[in-house]
Amino acid sequence: MRWLIIVVMFLVAFFTMPWWIPPEAYRTLLYGGRRPNWFTKRLNSANAWVSGHGIGPSFLVSLETKGRRSGKILKVPMVIAELGSERYLVSMLGEKADWVLNARAAAGEATLRHRDAEQVRLEEVPVVERAPILKVYLGRAPGARPHFDIGPDSTVEQFANVAASYPVFRIRPR
Repeated sequence: MRWLIIVVMFLVAFFTMPWWIPPEAYRTLLYGGRRPNWFTKRLNSANAWVSGHGIGPSFLVSLETKGRRSGKILKVPMVIAELGSERYLVSMLGEKADWVLNARAAAGEATLRHRDAEQVRLEEVPVVERAPILKVYLGRAPGARPHFDIGPDSTVEQFANVAASYPVFRIRPR
């Protein structure tokens, strides 16, 4: 019984890290060089499987893109930001995230999965339109907060100052 308590305490501490660990330490621990390390890749694979099977809220999805070099289908967990009637995906790791490069190489063709598959086209949002979307996204995705140098309570103007660093894609049906 004692080991179960220890495991639960570890899991709670681990999954609440974005709230209590300093952002730089979080980035270094899980995303050194703005790339996921071996452990984070495994964790992301598990999260993509869970969200793809419809476990959790509907804004947690698995994004499937065709690898630009391998041609294999790659799956990453994503948080959908909703603003008005539009849905968006945001790259918390910036321009060089694999899913961003894959989506661009595939002319935006991708699949979103939350229990059911949805064929979509991802359209890149111009930098000048990204700020309010980034604000909504950061409010919904606590795991992304350590990757931003501003918080979810920052002003839209502050988000406009960092908008060029975070690609945003509008989700359209295919």
